[in-house]
Amino acid sequence: MLQNIGLPGLMMILVVVLIIFGPSKLPELGRAVGRTLHEFKSSAKELVSDTKEEVSENKS
Repeated sequence: MLQNIGLPGLMMILVVVLIIFGPSKLPELGRAVGRTLHEFKSSAKELVSDTKEEVSENKS
């Protein structure tokens, strides 16, 4: 679904976001998105490492 957006679609989305939130809210919005992605990434890594530990314990 998202692979068909392309550069013009992304530019249109950015313009709409700029109109809705205004230029003063964009840095705050970007930080919130960044924190969310960072938390998701760290949780996924933790889940993978826990799963690998369980698999290695079961093999022993």
